[in-house]
Amino acid sequence: MSKFPAFTIDDHWIISHRGPKNIVDPFKPYDFFIEKERTGHDVIEEITAIFLTNRECPFRCLMCDLWKNTTDTSVPEGAIPRQIEYALSRLPQTKHLKLYNSGSFFDPKAISTTDYPGIAGLIENFETVLVESHPAFINHNTLLFNELTKPELQVAIGLETIHPEVLPRINKKMTLAHFDKAVDFLLSNKIETRAFILLRPPFLSEEEGIVWAERSIDYAFRAGVKTCTVIPVRSGNGALETLEENGFFEPPDIRSLETVMEYGIKLNKGTVLADLWDIEHFSRCDKCLKNRKERLHQMNLYQKIFPKIDCSCQDD
Repeated sequence: MSKFPAFTIDDHWIISHRGPKNIVDPFKPYDFFIEKERTGHDVIEEITAIFLTNRECPFRCLMCDLWKNTTDTSVPEGAIPRQIEYALSRLPQTKHLKLYNSGSFFDPKAISTTDYPGIAGLIENFETVLVESHPAFINHNTLLFNELTKPELQVAIGLETIHPEVLPRINKKMTLAHFDKAVDFLLSNKIETRAFILLRPPFLSEEEGIVWAERSIDYAFRAGVKTCTVIPVRSGNGALETLEENGFFEPPDIRSLETVMEYGIKLNKGTVLADLWDIEHFSRCDKCLKNRKERLHQMNLYQKIFPKIDCSCQDD
């Protein structure tokens, strides 16, 4: 599992293994809902999450499946504010907002700077707003949006992994130096950051996946990140299925996610969250799945290590 394929993994190879995209409406978000999360004030609060319909990200990362709900070209100017208004008009008011756009919020070809004032007006009643961005797009546009918005801006960056051989092979077109520069830029402008950490990206064994996720959490906190979200890598985008068939990838076990969460919480250096989206995909045991999912959920909320789940599957 630690060996790498002889072929080159690039945009062309990744795209060639994709299936069709879903049909989306450029004037409506493809999903929106209310979720609970531990906020920066160490209290559990409801958060509005809006998944904006947007153009496909120009960085075609090996593990990404967000392209399934994207458009082939940039959405019209004014479309993003309309999407936000559509979602907010159908949800109760909360204090915190997440705006995810399947790419980089500060990519001007994704969200035009001319839409910033309209967005700012719609979200002025929130206390915080979280967006995501590739380090390449964290620049003066970030500061412009920050100046226009009343809520405290937070920016999430995909660190993914600090493994020296895996990071260059996931086609993110980012180095650790790029990550560090982006975090420094944000912190120097008093903008809080969080990092996405992959659990068991391709080319790693189960044990290696745990070790490098933990090392990546260490790295993110040393850089000044306040929150790390651990994302177990799942198949479903075409490219990963091909790697899996050839022995270069296997989804992580839910128990490995528990291990990494325990490690991160014990550090007590910041908030560590487990991404529980489609978590059923990572369980090999139906008997304890519900309890393990609930344990991870409680650890997310309270940042405490809850009692381990006792199940015969641990003897496998």
